[in-house]
Amino acid sequence: MTNLMKQSMRRLASSVSVVSSTNGSERHAMAATSVTSLSMDPPSLLVCVNKSTAMHEVLDEGVDFCINVLSQSQAEVSSACGGKLRGEERFTVGNWKESASGLPYLADAQSVLFLEQDGRYEYGTHTIFIGRVKDVQNSEAIDPLIYVDGRYTTTTEPEEA
Repeated sequence: MTNLMKQSMRRLASSVSVVSSTNGSERHAMAATSVTSLSMDPPSLLVCVNKSTAMHEVLDEGVDFCINVLSQSQAEVSSACGGKLRGEERFTVGNWKESASGLPYLADAQSVLFLEQDGRYEYGTHTIFIGRVKDVQNSEAIDPLIYVDGRYTTTTEPEEA
């Protein structure tokens, strides 16, 4: 059953985001495709994080976090934060800035959502962390980085007939 589910999930195309946070002494960033909107009232998102990751350890402390929605040109950032690099090295790839409250974020991401942690639910190997939206920065361009079947791709506008 596990292999069939893995094969099925390879067919589920997802936008790629980077979750970023800090515990005050260290910055953390993790690539994620399991990010989705939860509610518009209150405006909120959720992200599913494996309990074995360093990001889980930080979020488990109840800290605030950012969801950085990546553009097609940021595949290298996704790779770095998806395991190619570790710890602070992840912040050597991409245009990282720090918010007034100290949260690291990607200044050139398609969207950056600054979130106050507002709940959590443990399930199996993961925890679902809920973030209430406190601020949003959107770029003009919409060109999402998409992950499907173990590779990056993007969406394209259909040509007019």
